[in-house]
Amino acid sequence: MNLPQYFSKHSRLICGLVFFVCLQACSPQNTLRGVFKKQTPYEKYQKGLEEAKLDQTALGQQWLAAGKNALQKPVPVTLPFKETGYFPADKPMAAGYQFTVQQGQKVAVKVQTKGTAVPQVFLDLFETRPEEPTAPKQVANADSTAQELEYEIEESVAHVLRVQPELLRSGQYTVTIEAQPVLAFPVQGKDGRAIQSFWGQDRDAGARKHEGIDIFAPRNTPVIASTEGVVSRVSTTPIGGKVVWLQDPGRNQSLYYAHLDSQLVQPGQRVAIGDTLGLMGNTGNAKTTAPHLHFGIYKFGRGAVDPFPYVFQSKEKPAPLNVSEKQLGQWTRVAKAKGTVRQSPDTKASIVTTLEKNTPVQVVAGTSDWYRVVLANGQQGFMASSLVEPLDKPLQTVRLRQTASLLETSHAQAAAKRTLPADTSVQVLARMEDFWLVRVAGGTTGWLEAPNTPSSPGR
Repeated sequence: MNLPQYFSKHSRLICGLVFFVCLQACSPQNTLRGVFKKQTPYEKYQKGLEEAKLDQTALGQQWLAAGKNALQKPVPVTLPFKETGYFPADKPMAAGYQFTVQQGQKVAVKVQTKGTAVPQVFLDLFETRPEEPTAPKQVANADSTAQELEYEIEESVAHVLRVQPELLRSGQYTVTIEAQPVLAFPVQGKDGRAIQSFWGQDRDAGARKHEGIDIFAPRNTPVIASTEGVVSRVSTTPIGGKVVWLQDPGRNQSLYYAHLDSQLVQPGQRVAIGDTLGLMGNTGNAKTTAPHLHFGIYKFGRGAVDPFPYVFQSKEKPAPLNVSEKQLGQWTRVAKAKGTVRQSPDTKASIVTTLEKNTPVQVVAGTSDWYRVVLANGQQGFMASSLVEPLDKPLQTVRLRQTASLLETSHAQAAAKRTLPADTSVQVLARMEDFWLVRVAGGTTGWLEAPNTPSSPGR
């Protein structure tokens, strides 16, 4: 579709968007709504579409449906995760990613966009529960100017991130999702590699369980505040030796530092992240072991919890993109005898479906050595990049025996792009049982209902 045709086709929507921008800036009703109910940028945009009647247009309805579908059918991913994709202007799309992050971690999301008319991208994070899979609860969002989001997980349940651009704006995007600890590591100059004893291990010949982690370092290494807070207790006990308790009121918990050689703070003292609380030792019941810090976390009203996810920073980074960016947003076809579509980008992931050779698939994004694809029936999944190929070389050229409609999608009721007279030559780019993806003179592509009997190849 050329540019004049595109703007003519969507003129109502474009005029509505202009009205929508003015409405958002000038409406006193919108201002009053903001006073009584804080709306997310996504909700404000959706409400504006409705007030401008754009939700009654085909593209407006597709945009709303895409947002809902991203929440109902997200793709499962493992963190850290990085994906690069393309949002087309004429086909509203949204991406949904489902993952699980442990209590004590935070989700860190970053989106980068590029293109001639970079769209505003809405980032919304939802919590999902098995008992209510169709009713996700929104827990965080990025503001209208930011393309980053951080959120501390309150429970170890599945979360869904939705990434969706505004209407009629296209561009390439890269989304990165990582899990990070919410607390700083409690021993200066050390990291997770210094942890040598973990939560739940037996103590006193099995009489009790280890309610913390042990971090080893040389004697007198500074032990530091993992968060800002108030020192609530400085004392000496038979088991913990010289200990310091630090209140973390923002998270309803206390941090416990034990076996110190010396304590360098006083009760009631306010500290910042990184301030020295004491020096590493082996006092208390650790006097027969090497100097180490016993670090524990106690939730108000709940007791001890595993501190490991609160302080452990994984060294793993998202895999770099190893697929062709030229294929993003493009139709491709299965290059092998069988093409396996999986639920997530992993060879061990569940199989969504298996496709025959030359079946068309649309690439919407890429991650590592995988493409995220949409099938002609709307199903999504991941395919190894080695299983698909571009449509540069047609499978065959056929001459139509009768008049046919070049369709926008592979559906018998789809809108026709144009009518092709009998004797028209078309290049077949990919094939399904009921439809062919073809290219006609001038480079236009579209779908044809597959003839009942194969046409003779053209010369």
